[in-house]
Amino acid sequence: MSNLFLRTLREDPADAEVPSHKLLVRGGYVRRAAPGIYSWLPLGKIVLENVARVVREEMDAMGGQEVLLPALLPREFYETTGRWDDYGPNLFRLQDRKGADYLLGPTHEELFTLLVKGEYSSYKDFPVVLYQIQEKFRDEARPRAGVLRGREFHMKDSYSFDIDDEGLQASYDAHRAAYQRIFERLGLEYVIVSATSGAMGGSASEEFLAVAPTGEDTFVRSTGSDYAANVEAVTTPAPAARPLDGLPEAVVHHTPGTATIQTLVDFLNGAGLGRDFVEADTLKNVLVKTRAPGADEWELLAVGLPGDREVDFKRLEAALEPAEVALLDESDFAANPFLVKGYIGPRALLDNKVRYLVDPRVVTGTAWVTGADRDEHHVIDLVAGRDFTPDGTIDVAEVRDGDPSPDGKGTLYTARGIEIGHIFQLGRKYTDAFQADALGSDGKPKRITMGSYGIGVSRAVASVVEQSHDDKGIVWPREIAPADVHVVGTGKGDQIEEALRVAGELRDQGLRVLVDDRKGVSPGVKFTDAELLGVPTSVIIGRGLKDGLVELRDRATGEREEVALGDIVERTVAACRG
Repeated sequence: MSNLFLRTLREDPADAEVPSHKLLVRGGYVRRAAPGIYSWLPLGKIVLENVARVVREEMDAMGGQEVLLPALLPREFYETTGRWDDYGPNLFRLQDRKGADYLLGPTHEELFTLLVKGEYSSYKDFPVVLYQIQEKFRDEARPRAGVLRGREFHMKDSYSFDIDDEGLQASYDAHRAAYQRIFERLGLEYVIVSATSGAMGGSASEEFLAVAPTGEDTFVRSTGSDYAANVEAVTTPAPAARPLDGLPEAVVHHTPGTATIQTLVDFLNGAGLGRDFVEADTLKNVLVKTRAPGADEWELLAVGLPGDREVDFKRLEAALEPAEVALLDESDFAANPFLVKGYIGPRALLDNKVRYLVDPRVVTGTAWVTGADRDEHHVIDLVAGRDFTPDGTIDVAEVRDGDPSPDGKGTLYTARGIEIGHIFQLGRKYTDAFQADALGSDGKPKRITMGSYGIGVSRAVASVVEQSHDDKGIVWPREIAPADVHVVGTGKGDQIEEALRVAGELRDQGLRVLVDDRKGVSPGVKFTDAELLGVPTSVIIGRGLKDGLVELRDRATGEREEVALGDIVERTVAACRG
């Protein structure tokens, strides 16, 4: 370590919010270059490459072939598939000196499709799986959490090409199994959840989430089955429609000072109407505006949902992707005077041609208390399918613990995780765009079908730290640690010389060794650094050396034992190799 480019820090960085950000910076693994952009220092680069090695080994084992495509891509490929606009502001766009448009690749479906189209033309060439491990770029609006949510990130993306849907399913299953092996080797606790496809397109889609309370993704699991889904992909079971016969007529009531759901319920329960009301009896109408990719004009959208629920904005964005979504501002209300704040109802929305989508719970025959489109007035017993007919449904209400599981077994409970992998059955979206065909066994052209599969390599590094750390520092799994053993010479002279000798013998045994041979550094600082850096096994050569003893430490368990100097190499090798 006397020659290692490394500087550890005693204090957390001021902008750090999560453990991985704090510890990777403090341990000298990464350094911030700009918001969402990080440099990987020597120890960090070793860990990053170790993760990439595990990914590469499992991809090769499943039949993948590695390539490396450019990160700088011409606009026309992405225009052909519509993603030049669909990606919106998340895309890094630039021009060359001649004014031609380029982008920095966030994913490479287009280029991989063109590559295979140009090289393969017969069913005999398929299936094929190609992958790369490369830097990717997304202009995150709010980069945070260090390398977990960056604007530049290290990623493995692979693509399968098959001649039919059965082949696609086989390729998808092979990737799924390979991902399970990868994340198990990385020592990650993870869950596989159903997911949405988003701007990627396609049908079947699953995410691999590292379970962590600091994760940005909320997912749900069922108490009665193995159902698991990203919250954006949860489907709300719709109740059966009810008959319209015999339902009371809708009546408008003066409801002063009831611009919120709670004040409305309180007012109704004190109005002597002969029944009790709860928030779930009310129909809340939330207004947003949407804009299609490349469009200049915004369009109004109203979402109707039970008053005891809030719109989950992430679910809303996922449901409307690739359209941009924003809340209304005062100028929007001024331009649309039929929108009476706090008292908006379905009738004014439908009469004024505002697209009106409702929660799946709002089915024919359900009666609601909702806005009457007049200040301080609400209508009671407004019946769906009789008094108003929405334009469709949208499943964007918040998901709560205790909600029924979509598979009908048990109830849902929520947890948080970090997305570390995502697999898609893209189908023919991209091969249709580029007319990528191959001759089938009958001599007729067949459209190739695709899968797309990503692993966040740099994100996996941070996810490991999120799950594997303590109050002293990182606790690396041996598979990806920067070294197998950290040999620490705590004092001067003979202790450091002995540390160098033991380190040399351990290297001769095939172990990866980090040796602290720094002079003039106190033992306390060296101990602190050893725990912060998180190498799985440590050999401490200190004051016990005069009695022929050294200390062997296990970073994960904290176990320590004194070992005779003559036995330390053999004992350390045994500890490192299990």
